[in-house]
Amino acid sequence: MVRGDSVAPSLFIKTNFSMEISGKLIEKLPQQTGQGRNGTWVKQEFIVETPGQYPRKVCIALWGDKAKDIDAIAIGENIKVSVNVESREYNGRWYTDVKAWRIEKEGASGSAPRGQAPPAMPGLDDLSPEIPPADDSVDDLPF
Repeated sequence: MVRGDSVAPSLFIKTNFSMEISGKLIEKLPQQTGQGRNGTWVKQEFIVETPGQYPRKVCIALWGDKAKDIDAIAIGENIKVSVNVESREYNGRWYTDVKAWRIEKEGASGSAPRGQAPPAMPGLDDLSPEIPPADDSVDDLPF
């Protein structure tokens, strides 16, 4: 459909792609709820400021059960957010949403819980000095 066609002016045209945004959580906006044709909906928006010489502020939305994911993150913490950016056209105007589908604290990809060091590797002194004796009577090698 070409913009300007008279066919269904309220028809939605959608495009989307996925990306990651890293930055500092600077604000949590008030949670919004409402009633739609599919039942109750919940939306939680928050603002992330990207690092760099020219920082950008991005408003990101969490929908449904994902809205509570931001509760475990404090203002000022660095996070990495996986988002879908989606635009839609409605009555000749374009609207863009940045919807999060995963949030993690920066540096949380390690195996140790936050604030704890990973378990130490055993040293040579910790290993057993005994080597089991070889049994020369069993030779199961094919050559």
